[in-house]
Amino acid sequence: MSPATKARRRKLPWYLRPFKWLLWFIAISAVWVLLYAVVPPPVTFTMLADSNGITKDWTGLSHIDRNMVRAVIAAEDGKYCSHNGFDTAAIEKAMVRNAKGKKLRGGSTISQQTAKNVFLWQGSGWTRYVRKVPEVWFTFLIETIWGKRRIMEVYLNVAETGIGTYGVEAGAQRYFKHGAGKLTPAEAARIAAILPLPKKREAISPSGFTRRYGNTIRARIGVVRRDGLDACVYR
Repeated sequence: MSPATKARRRKLPWYLRPFKWLLWFIAISAVWVLLYAVVPPPVTFTMLADSNGITKDWTGLSHIDRNMVRAVIAAEDGKYCSHNGFDTAAIEKAMVRNAKGKKLRGGSTISQQTAKNVFLWQGSGWTRYVRKVPEVWFTFLIETIWGKRRIMEVYLNVAETGIGTYGVEAGAQRYFKHGAGKLTPAEAARIAAILPLPKKREAISPSGFTRRYGNTIRARIGVVRRDGLDACVYR
């Protein structure tokens, strides 16, 4: 048997090739997530696409004020410690709201946002829906491999906190001229309030909705503390 004949026999049929690509994707993504379980993500696709440059300073969770953790849980994901990466009630509520033609809401958890920020891309429209499948997969992986503490640590270091600014350490330095290890409830609430739209909202002397939202988050920080809604991060 000639080498050419052997090569043809070893070649997968066309209908099996997608399964081969899927296996490669699963293997590469698992290794990628395992690596970032111990190594800080050096850069993200969002950072690379930012024409304003990148200002960031990786800071371990032990050096980030607990007020900041409580603030993002209060603002973004009140069930952070009780779900497996997906808040089904919030997703169903968002689907009903979107079906009524109201402003689109995704119901994304902190875990989903972390998966998107670290491994995938931003964007709206049809690209948003294309992203959802790998987002679910990466969310499952980080929940399984990293756990809640690591997810929170990475989230607080890669989230966009201002124009060309990433992570709460860089955000704290930018807005309050000190590190994230000494954030007051009001300061943490202001940073959390601008996270959905960091290029358009102001953490310093906020007005209108941002000011009211920040005050609401500040009040909720007390609820997170009282009810131990951040317990899984410090367990």
